Amino acid sequence: MAAEKAYKESFAVIWRKHKYKYLMIAPFGIIFIVFTLLPVLVAIALSFTTFNMVEPPEAVGLDNYIKLIVYDPVFLTATKNTLFFAIVTGPVSYMMCFLFAWMVNDLPRIPRAIMTLVFYAPSISGNAYLVWKLLLSSDSYGWVNAWLLKFGVIREAVTWLVTKEYIMPILIIVQLWLSLGVSFLTFIAGFQSLDKSLLEAGSVEGIKNRWQELWYIILPSMKPQLMFGAVMQITSSLSVSQLSMYLVGFPSVNYAGHTILTHLHDFGNVRYELGYACTIAVILFFVMLFCNILVQKLLRKLG
Repeated sequence: MAAEKAYKESFAVIWRKHKYKYLMIAPFGIIFIVFTLLPVLVAIALSFTTFNMVEPPEAVGLDNYIKLIVYDPVFLTATKNTLFFAIVTGPVSYMMCFLFAWMVNDLPRIPRAIMTLVFYAPSISGNAYLVWKLLLSSDSYGWVNAWLLKFGVIREAVTWLVTKEYIMPILIIVQLWLSLGVSFLTFIAGFQSLDKSLLEAGSVEGIKNRWQELWYIILPSMKPQLMFGAVMQITSSLSVSQLSMYLVGFPSVNYAGHTILTHLHDFGNVRYELGYACTIAVILFFVMLFCNILVQKLLRKLG
């Protein structure tokens, strides 16, 4: 009883001292719970049911998970495609964002602003990737086919977007083109906020070149930006769907461009098997969570 009373008194003191701070963050807390935490919990609960939005959910235990992992070959194909896509585009786009931000940061103010806009423009232009449908059109009017035919590289138009061997490389190239988004701006901001006195002190203490400066000073100073950028790149590389559906079709030829998220779209928005769709969503959520935790542990060892 004494411990409980002391706890209540300490809580009252903390509330009186910080109540305005709690009230200020309350709207964010409510929005986070309602639109982030609650949907995740509901999805986990529905993943153990069959639910079609017409009839009430019916509990089926682990049947959805067993069916998904053991008896759904399309999901296995989608998983293979997603992991390959993420392993290539995630690290490469992350390095591109950092290296381009590093180079652009050294430019004078006006050229830096222009180059930042040039690099960032594709990611804020909505369905900008649809320009690739014009470039890679399967007839002779497609720009790539037109130029290759003109120079005699090919004899007939290539069906780029409906040929299995070309689909995944094209998706990777387009994703890399689109990847200089929020992470790129975050790294630019990180470079701009660096304490210049650290760089001067480093030169006095024996930093001999830009690479040593990068490893011993810049990277440790930019850990928050590096972690945020890693989260954004992991999320974007694992959650590709619109790019695949609008560029190579839904479903794509032999499911060559099928990803976990397009599989989720199939069962959630086309077939309305929401229990099964929630199972896919839960697995994708925990894959993202695991990757983010792993990458953040690696980034903490920098410098």
